[in-house]
Amino acid sequence: MIRVEHLSKHFGPVAVLTDVNAHIRQGEVISIIGPSGTGKSTFLRCLNLLDQPSSGRILIDGQDILAAGVKVAQLRQRMGMVFQSFNLFPHLTALGNLCIGPVQLRGHSRAQAAARGLELLKMVGLAEKAHSLPHELSGGQKQRVAIARCLSMEPEIILFDEPTSALDPTMVGEVLAVIRRLARDGMTLAIVTHEMDFARQVSSRVFYMDQGIIYEEGPPQQIFEAPQQQRTRDFIRRVRCLEFRLKERDFDLYALFGQLDQFCEKHLLPKASALRLQLLTEEVLEWLKQQAGVFDVALTVAFHEQDALLELRLDCAGPPGNPLEQADSQDDIGLALIRNLCRQIDWQRQGERNLLSLQLDSRAP
Repeated sequence: MIRVEHLSKHFGPVAVLTDVNAHIRQGEVISIIGPSGTGKSTFLRCLNLLDQPSSGRILIDGQDILAAGVKVAQLRQRMGMVFQSFNLFPHLTALGNLCIGPVQLRGHSRAQAAARGLELLKMVGLAEKAHSLPHELSGGQKQRVAIARCLSMEPEIILFDEPTSALDPTMVGEVLAVIRRLARDGMTLAIVTHEMDFARQVSSRVFYMDQGIIYEEGPPQQIFEAPQQQRTRDFIRRVRCLEFRLKERDFDLYALFGQLDQFCEKHLLPKASALRLQLLTEEVLEWLKQQAGVFDVALTVAFHEQDALLELRLDCAGPPGNPLEQADSQDDIGLALIRNLCRQIDWQRQGERNLLSLQLDSRAP
């Protein structure tokens, strides 16, 4: 359906895209991931010519859309786009936002557009908000209206530019549920997203972008479980884990708690999980602080979605032996609390350091 060949985009002297090559088949769901600033959004904007490419070719069903004489307005009717900032008309109701395109660009009657608009609002769960203005809607509701508005133009492909990045974490799920439905219905989708678990579940293929190119692509299982390129492996490890290095016993515990809370929100875990993770982290670190010698702890938090597990890994200095059983204190209550919180505790010695792995159920009350 879409083939991209040697696409580049420069903003003045800055090269955002350098040599992008890709193909997207009809009915595919492509998730585009990668670090910020690597050209993911620019790639989408070039596909529907919101940004004019500097060089290269974009072919849709064999037609080069960069050739002279291409009717850009007709192209954009085939390829809808949903932005992270909603871009609803503030003076129009939800239904009015859905009607304006079909009436003015496709020549539909107002009655025809309104009937179809109500069907689409019902599909995204917002029929009761048909006559509400955008300022009366939550962020998640605005984004669902934006998706319905895009669908009102009957596109063949929809481009999503980080559709959940402007939302409160509690509203992310409702938008992702609508996108999942579109994927199940066979709509061709290209989605720039930072929601790694969602990308893994919904995608037929994943593009990892870095250095202005599609650095690696493949099915979700390959990209997330066995990436072939080192940069991809480094990126997947960073987004799936939270890492700290603590070298002072008087570290900022509350800043650490804040980041643990954000990590759990990012993975849509219940608040109880964040509180239990914070409690476990505090108790383990207090136990390690009681040991003599240098305090040097590399702490990693990981979420294993398939097993619904949170894992707390600690790489710490100290003499050989399980540090949870060698501290000077006889704080049996603290140790009992750690054991009760964990599903499994593992220890091993690696070189001059002790490695602890503590696992807790992420869904337990």
